[in-house]
Amino acid sequence: MTSRFTELTVDCRDPERLAAFWCEVLDFKVIDRSEGKVEIGSWAPTVEDVRDRQMPPTLVFIRVPEGKTVKNRLHLDVSPIDGSTADEVTRLLGLGAVRVDVGQGPGRNWVVMADPEGNEFDVLRTLAPPD
Repeated sequence: MTSRFTELTVDCRDPERLAAFWCEVLDFKVIDRSEGKVEIGSWAPTVEDVRDRQMPPTLVFIRVPEGKTVKNRLHLDVSPIDGSTADEVTRLLGLGAVRVDVGQGPGRNWVVMADPEGNEFDVLRTLAPPD
């Protein structure tokens, strides 16, 4: 018997806004929506697909009344696939992300950012092919 990692759920105040932000970041689409909940992904999961193979998890944004109060214990890491890390950071700033200091210190090869509701995530090294 085994399980699959199928969703990562994010509590938030505005599921629509956060889902729209992460759709732009990851090139995902909305695959399910209901009152106070939006699910996004790169594919629409079916029971058969999930049972047959490991697939990337979807992100589910659920409305909660309280805001974020402390540093995330779990966060996403993203890697640019068609440009430099610096270019991706600039793009994400334009989408509403901000740079944050969580005590990472100088000289790191990643950039710590936060989404529009303050959830931290890291922008790692680029995976773009060298020129």
